[in-house]
Amino acid sequence: MTTFTTRDGTEIYYKDWGTGQPIVFSHGWPLNADSWESQMIFLASKGYRVIAHDRRGHGRSSQPWSGNDMDHYADDLAQLIELLDLKDAVLFGFSTGGGEVARYIGRHGTGRLAKAGLISSVPPLMLKTEANPGGLPIEVFDGIRQASLVDRSQLYIDLASGPFFGFNKPGAKPSQGMIDWFWMQGMMAGHKNAYDCIKAFSETDFTDDLKKFDIPTLVVHGDADQVVPIEAAGIASAKLVKGSTLKIYPGAPHGLTDTHKDQLNADLLAFLKG
Repeated sequence: MTTFTTRDGTEIYYKDWGTGQPIVFSHGWPLNADSWESQMIFLASKGYRVIAHDRRGHGRSSQPWSGNDMDHYADDLAQLIELLDLKDAVLFGFSTGGGEVARYIGRHGTGRLAKAGLISSVPPLMLKTEANPGGLPIEVFDGIRQASLVDRSQLYIDLASGPFFGFNKPGAKPSQGMIDWFWMQGMMAGHKNAYDCIKAFSETDFTDDLKKFDIPTLVVHGDADQVVPIEAAGIASAKLVKGSTLKIYPGAPHGLTDTHKDQLNADLLAFLKG
């Protein structure tokens, strides 16, 4: 496996396919780099170099007890980009990965970047506060944490078979393959790492990070997202990122990288070429 070791000794796995302008993908919770494979194989076949890593504690990366927070995630991403000496790169982040991309830009700037994309992403802030009334109550995330401790495997099955892909909607046709794929990636993550990541994706405020974006940015969100509500996420992010392009997918769930992969692939390619 291709790995590198971070400054605090965490081993990070990554895949690096194709040649051309580099595109780096940051995945969602509790998944890993494989969750981007539909986009990666498509864009690599179109002449791009596609790179994705397993976030610390997820997938094939090592499972540190501490450091499971957005600052460490962003610094790990920065170290990967520096290690590969990427220039004119494009960062795409899905869900929690969108937070990772935002925090990367907030901490490390856009000197190595050409463009960015936030797909079903958690910024600017998932948690409901006085300043963010459209967010979700802390009880929602406490419930996820409790379900993780009680039966993590069942939690992932419930998420995948229900709100993540929208399979709980009337008339939906669940894919057992997608459900199993989500579950398997989730169970590859370290228990402590996945548990800590719930706080990282829900309570981190990315408002100031988004204000530092100074490159073309694509924001994609489904208006039927039951996991990351579009009003407090995609729409709010698009307002904070100057000159961003917002694409709303009618009827699309959170996991649109799979359920709407052909539409997303076409939009990503058009954005890259534009």
